[in-house]
Amino acid sequence: MTTLVTGCRGRIGSTLVSLLHRDGHAVRAASRTPENLAATADALPAGVPVGVPAGVPVVACALDDPATFGAALDGIDSVFLYAAPSGIDAFLSTAETAGVRHIVLLSSSSVLAPDPQENPIASSHHTVEQAVIASPLTTTLLRPGSFMSNAFQWVQSVRAHGSVDLPYPDSHSSPIHATDIAEAALAALTEPRLQGAAYHLTGPESLTAAEQIGALATASGHPITVNTVTAAAWKESVTAFMPGPIADALLAYAAALDGIPDEVTSDVEKLTGHPARTFATWAQENAAAFRP
Repeated sequence: MTTLVTGCRGRIGSTLVSLLHRDGHAVRAASRTPENLAATADALPAGVPVGVPAGVPVVACALDDPATFGAALDGIDSVFLYAAPSGIDAFLSTAETAGVRHIVLLSSSSVLAPDPQENPIASSHHTVEQAVIASPLTTTLLRPGSFMSNAFQWVQSVRAHGSVDLPYPDSHSSPIHATDIAEAALAALTEPRLQGAAYHLTGPESLTAAEQIGALATASGHPITVNTVTAAAWKESVTAFMPGPIADALLAYAAALDGIPDEVTSDVEKLTGHPARTFATWAQENAAAFRP
């Protein structure tokens, strides 16, 4: 029984590979650029290594390039799959031909919102969910909400100014630790009784953005000021790296939860057997990134 893990340059995929390997499960690590699996992930601060354990086979698999699917899926029984809609039909067809029986899809809780196809954040996840569910393969859906690592977006401002500009500092989320997602995926891949269901994964508490920044200040030992700015000013500040529709969707989400606690579930504990990690834990682990 061999598992293919896609997206192994990311924190979740690389952690899942390490967990499967640790527990004696056969695993194959996949990436668009497998030669770079020991390099630093683009989404994380410099110095945070993301790779796979020695001895784990690696293979090229670009989820938008069907030419890479055959070799990646040969001899594979289960797949941990990122939600990439452009090649999903070809991927599922190749997986079925290869004898894959189970897919654990990393989706998003955004699909739980009304009309997910109309939401620029939810639409790609919804498209892939529908395709995988319609396939003959057993499907397990992991639907995390906000990631704790989203706080890395504040690093530059914290280091340069000791402050963060927010349009809705009292907007809530229930952010989840990447390791909890990887451990949930491990359980879904290796425990038959957990397979074929959908799980809404959250952290253990609903926190405002200001409370998260407060936790980062405590962990780093340096004060961080929260500046309330207009939605228009915030959107302008992210124009260089965020498409307008995505910025609008994030603003709408933040406005909807301004002063309103986010949903918290027990699905992490249901899958892993332990409570989800707290944001304070994540802040301590990454405190150095938020120091001047």
